[in-house]
This record gives sequence, C-alpha cells and structure tokens, in this order.
Amino acid sequence: MTHWIALSLKGLRRDLRAGDVRALFVALALAVAATTMIGFFLDRLDRGLTRQAGQLTGGDIKLEQGEPFGDDLRATLREAGLTLSDQVDMVSMISRADAFQLASLKVVDAAYPLYGDVRVDRGDGVEALDRGPEPGGVWIAPRLARLLDVTLGEMVRVGASELTVTGLIEREPDQSAGFSAFSPRLMMRRGDLEATGLVRPGSRIEYELLAKGLPDAVAAVSDTLARLAAQGVRVVDVRDDRPQLGSALERADKYLSLAGLAAVLLAGVAVAMATRRYVDRHLDTAALLRCFGASQRRLGTLFAWQLLWLALAASAAGAVLGMAGQAALLALLTRFLPLELPPPGVLPLLLGVLTALAVLIGFAGPTLLRLKRVSALKVLRRELDPLPASAWLVVAVAGLVFGALLWLYSGDPGLAATLLTGGLVALALLWGLGWLLLGLMLRAVRAFGGGERQGGWVRAVRLGGSQLARRRRASLGQLLAFAVTFAAMAIITLVRGDLLTTWQTQLPADTPNFFAINIQPAEREGFVALLDGVADTRTALYPMVRGRITAIDGRPPESAVPADSRGDNALRRELNLTWQTEVPEGNRVVAGEWFAADAGQVDAGKEGGDGPVPISLESGLAARLGVGLGDTLSFTIGSERVTGRITSLRDLDWDSFRPNFYVIFPPGVLERYGHSYLTAFHLDAAAHGDVLARLVRAYPGVSLLNVDAILGRVRELLDQVTRAVELVLAFVLLAGVSVLYAALTASHAQRAHESGLLRVFGAGSRLISRVQGVEFALLGLTSGLMAALLTELAAFGLYHWLDLPPRLHGLLWLVLPFGGALLIGAIGHGLSRSVRRQAPVTSLGLLGEG
Repeated sequence: MTHWIALSLKGLRRDLRAGDVRALFVALALAVAATTMIGFFLDRLDRGLTRQAGQLTGGDIKLEQGEPFGDDLRATLREAGLTLSDQVDMVSMISRADAFQLASLKVVDAAYPLYGDVRVDRGDGVEALDRGPEPGGVWIAPRLARLLDVTLGEMVRVGASELTVTGLIEREPDQSAGFSAFSPRLMMRRGDLEATGLVRPGSRIEYELLAKGLPDAVAAVSDTLARLAAQGVRVVDVRDDRPQLGSALERADKYLSLAGLAAVLLAGVAVAMATRRYVDRHLDTAALLRCFGASQRRLGTLFAWQLLWLALAASAAGAVLGMAGQAALLALLTRFLPLELPPPGVLPLLLGVLTALAVLIGFAGPTLLRLKRVSALKVLRRELDPLPASAWLVVAVAGLVFGALLWLYSGDPGLAATLLTGGLVALALLWGLGWLLLGLMLRAVRAFGGGERQGGWVRAVRLGGSQLARRRRASLGQLLAFAVTFAAMAIITLVRGDLLTTWQTQLPADTPNFFAINIQPAEREGFVALLDGVADTRTALYPMVRGRITAIDGRPPESAVPADSRGDNALRRELNLTWQTEVPEGNRVVAGEWFAADAGQVDAGKEGGDGPVPISLESGLAARLGVGLGDTLSFTIGSERVTGRITSLRDLDWDSFRPNFYVIFPPGVLERYGHSYLTAFHLDAAAHGDVLARLVRAYPGVSLLNVDAILGRVRELLDQVTRAVELVLAFVLLAGVSVLYAALTASHAQRAHESGLLRVFGAGSRLISRVQGVEFALLGLTSGLMAALLTELAAFGLYHWLDLPPRLHGLLWLVLPFGGALLIGAIGHGLSRSVRRQAPVTSLGLLGEG
C-alpha cells in the first residue's frame, strides 16, 4: 500500500503541469472556498446583522408581558452570560400647574441602554449619554416641554410625585417605529416609579425585560424563550417587530445561501469537465500498469489516492481563500457594524473538505471508473478504449450528491428535493434543446455561402460549424456545461441587481420621515394647507379608530388562536382600525374580494344590528391568528362591540415607512365613533424647521413622530448587506470562469488533432485560427441562448422564493448569446494558440488522448 501511495504522489507531481489537473485543483479550491466562506460568513454576519437590527429593539432579547418578570427567569438569563435591563412602559397624564398632557412613560433602570446611547440636551447642547436620567429627574420630549410650557430645572407632576426636568430627549437608541409611542415621551428611573402610585391593580402597564449577550449566550436560552412564548410572553424578534429590517435580512440570507450553492454547482461542473480530460490522458498509463500486473483494484486505489491528495491540497488552499474571503467581508462591514462574534470554528472547515470530497465523488466518480476497466491490449490497439460512463449515470450521481449538499446547507429537505427535481427536469429539456440546436446549426452552416467561390470567413464558418455539429455528443456536453454556467452567473447577477434595486427603491430619499397622529376632523384642512408646498411627499390622511379584538368566531381570542399565538401583540393591545373605499397604496389583495360600494351599513356589525360587516385583514396577522375568509372578528370600541366578517386578505408593503393597517372596514361603519386622522410626510427639518414649529403651535394636540434615526439605521443595514452580496457574487463569477477553463481544456487534444488534419490538407494558420474562433463563438452563442431560457425559468421561481416581483429580462436574450459568443470565442481562441503553433505530426500524436 505504501508503494502505491508513493506512486500516486509522484504521478500527481508530474500531472501538475497538465491543464486538466490545474482545472481540477482550481475548481475544488473554489468549491471549498465558497462553502467555507459562506459557512463562516453567513453564520457570523447573520448573527451580527441580527444583532445590529436588534439594537433597534433595545437588546438581543426583548420580552414583554403585563406583569413583572420573576427572579428565576432573571437567574437563568444571567447564568447564560446575558446582561439584563428592566423597562416599564405605560401611558399617564403629566401636569404642571394648570397644564395637562397625556404622555408615554418609559421607566428605565441603571443598565439602560444596553446598546447605543441617548442623545439629550441637558442645557449645554445635545450630548450622547450611555445612561438614563438620574434618580429624581426626568427627560422629556421637546414637544412635551412645549405643551406643558416647562423648561429645564422645573418640576412636573407624574402621578403622586413631582420630578425635575433635567433633559430634553432628541433621540433614543431604541425609539419605536410603530404607533405605540403616539404620546410625547417622558423617561424616568425605575426607582422613582413606586412613589408615583401609578402601579396599581388593573393598571395598563407593559413590563419589558431586555438582554444583551454574545450569540452563543442567546442561543443557550432558546428553549427558555420558546417556553415563554408558549406561555403568552411576547418574545420580540426583529424580523417580526421590524418588518422593514426583517425582509432585508431574510432576502440577504437567502441570496447568500443561493450564491454559495451556485458556486459549488459551477465548481462541480468544472470538475466533471476536467475529469473527462484527466481520464483520457491516463488511459495509456493505466494500460501499461495492467501490462505490469496491476489489477483493477490496484488501479482504482492508485488514482483514488492521487485525486485524494489533490482534493486535500485544494481543500487547504480553498480553506485559506475562504477564511480570507470572510475576513474581507467582515473588514468591509467593521466600519458600520460593531461585531462581537466568536472566532471561526472548525465546523465550516470540515464542511468545506466534505464538500470537496463530495463534489469529487459525485461529479468525477462515474467517469473515473473508466480507468479501472482499461484493457492491457490498449498498449497495442489504441482504439480499445473502455466505454465512457453513461451520461445519465454521471448526471444521476452528481444530482444525488448536489441534492445532499442542498439539504445539508439549506436544512430543508423539501426545498432541496424541489430544486433538485426542477434542475434535473430543466437539464433534460436543455439536453433535447441542445441536440435540436446542433442539428439546426449543421443545416445552417451547410447552406451558408453555398456559391462556388467562398471567402476565408465563409469557409471558416462552414468548417467550424460542421466540426461542432458532427462532434455532437462532445459538443452537447460542452453546451450544457456552458449553459448551466452562464445561467448560474446570470441568475446570481440578476437577483443581486434586483435585490439592490428593491433595497434602493425601498427607502428613496423622500421616504416619509415624520408621522402626524391625532389630527382631529376639524383640523384636517388647515394641517394639510401648512404642509403643502414644503413637504417633499405626503401620504393620504387616513381615519383611525382604536379597537381591541375581543372575540374570534364568537370565542375568546386566547382559546380561538393557535397556542403559539396567544401572546401575539395584536391580542394584547388596541389596534388601529380604519375605513377605505379603495385598496390603499402599497396594499395588495391576495385572497377574497374588496368591499362592494354599499358594503358599510349604518347598523351593520353593531350588536343588535344587521350582522357582521365585511372587513379586510392583513395576511400575516390572519396566519398568526389562524383565521381566514369567512371567519369573524369582534372589536370593542369604547363601550360598544362591532363584528366583522373577513372577506379579503391583504399583503402590505412594510418596507415603505407609510401608514399600514391590519384591519380595514368599509365606509359607513366606524364614522360614528370618535376618530382622528394620521398621515406621513417627508420634510427636511433643517430647511423647514419653522414649519414644524408652526405645526406644533397651531395644532398642539397633534403628535409628530420623527423616524429619521430609524431610517438612517435601516439604510446603514441595507448598505452592509449590499457589500456582502457584491463580494459573494465575485466567488460565483470565479467559479464560472473555472468551468469555462475546464471545459475548453477537456477538448484540447481533440481540437489539436483536428487542427493537424487541416494542416495536412493544406489549411494555413489564418484559416485554422478563423475556424477555431468561429467554432468557439458558435458554441458560446448557442449556449447563451439556452442559458437565457434557463435563467428566465429559474428566475421566475427564485423571485417568488425571495419575495421579489417576477419580470422578464429582455436584455438577457441579447447579452447572454452575444456575450457568450464573445467570451467563449476569446478564451477558447486564446487557449488554442499553442495548438495552432504545433507541427502537424505533434498534433496528430494526440489523437489517442482525445
């Protein structure tokens, strides 16, 4: 055994000069690099981005419920290595002298904030502080100061206590983007809460427990969090609580996973192409070894060891490249993202080596079996080559291996099976299409320039096209390899472009940065008149009524919804209800039908009225509550109860930072209840600060919510994801280039002896150069057409998976065919330069290797 291992190393050193072995090495190294980089980076970046996004909620973990959290839970979280902070949220009346104002109280402890800092003006300009107010003091929003006519150093009454105003809040690190903070903010210390007398039985108080820690610490308490959620505690997840961020994170995860798998697939195709040439070159060596007494088993062992050494060397190089890639990605983001992540572990490295071996076995294994079956007589009779492995056997084994890798990296066997089945069906269709195109090409080139006098280029086209079409089986393999390569590169590039376009249009420069809430009916015209001409954009004014879900299909909500939704925030608070005649902008009806013109009747829906009224429900809330078309929801509005029957479900554009409503009624139902209006607008506060001041003075009851800080954080996050996407795309393109190199190297010997034959029959170097250029260009043109078709079909399914709007790409049908012709033509022509310079006898000597 030692002798054969030494012989395999010696043979590998000699083979390193061969182009096919270099192609194998590069392909395997890229497969390992892609998987290790994606393994390292996706894990660390996903946790880092989620951590960054989690800062907007105040911590890596945020728990909410209506009663204080117990000491046992605190001990569990602290033992896991988490830092804790307590908060209490409530709404209470704040007064000073004869002035009264409803305010949103935020009660914090000494650990606040876990992330970021509070920007507050304490009399010497705005400063950033990593703590809350001192005991006995409060920080208030500037609007609350204006409404109460209070300045720094003066006292305000909070419940039974009088506290000193010591700061004006400009920005909170965990400022809410929702409508829970309609009232102006007052921040105070937890130790001052008891003296206010606001905490009493029946008080509407929300207790929050926030935790900060390393990802391992957060993961260690996942079972505890799941148990709390089942008990009705709300466990805040940034993907649900911040849908503007959640959609970006989810799409980024999916794209990066898709890009990594695409790189592995392309590397596998390159391995398959290079292995064919490798086997052809070693058939004579295997025959000689058979003459010297080597058995089939010994031959298999020799070449298995040789490729194993190659795989290990490629794995080492790929692992280094993958480590460097993920380090480069993190270096790009360090400026924006203060990552506190554990160092890379060994699991991604092991997965990378496993991927290299799996790709080698799956894409090269069936072809390598030819070396075992070679006959010793081939030394004397060169035509006695062993039959090549069945193409469908190669595809089947490679498909099973790639399907296993899909399952391994996605963790979803259903998705892996679907993608694998779809890929195999598409490959079969492409096989038939390629066979048809090659036949049509042969007819076309025979008819091209059919006159007696044929110029140099006409003769080159006829000869190049004829050679490509006559060598149909080999050409078909290259067509499929190039088509899959171009399609994978195009899909990743297209999806990347559409992702970036979606993210850029998601938050344009005029995205609303102010919400105006509690606009009274009599104030509508005057408020809009003040905004018109100075606001860059403004949404419509939406009427709003507050109502709580108190029954689902006549049953209490807690017993009607699934167990994991009993703590859903929609059941624990009043919802904002509205009425609309038409489907609002950014909403899309996905089930049922919108209201009829006369759907809202005066007494409909009211207890004792004419029955439930039609309502439209947001599809995500419907899924969480387990309701659908035809189910009824009852809302308590003030002292009355209104029942609606779900007649349509809507998808909302959560990315838009525009007003969105879970529940919409038809006109004629909610108008009888006390209601106000809300709108969103974009205003350059620096240029039009006087307008904001006039709005506050003229309409002191209107709440203006500034979300500039949140918009800035979201834009930063999308910037980070964009950088990651672009760097991963480079790995996919490199893998694609390796396929082109491997495929062209695999046909080197055959093209060399064809060139030698042409020289024997009098062809000059110029004609041979043109013939080879035309052959490669036609190969690229045809594979580009097939790739365009495959890309459109694959993109349709992928866009649905990534939640992007599907569309046709007309430019693709020009870029891929002509770009493929130019790229394959240029690379193939360049790699064939040495063939054109060889003497005919040398080129014809390669016949046995082709």
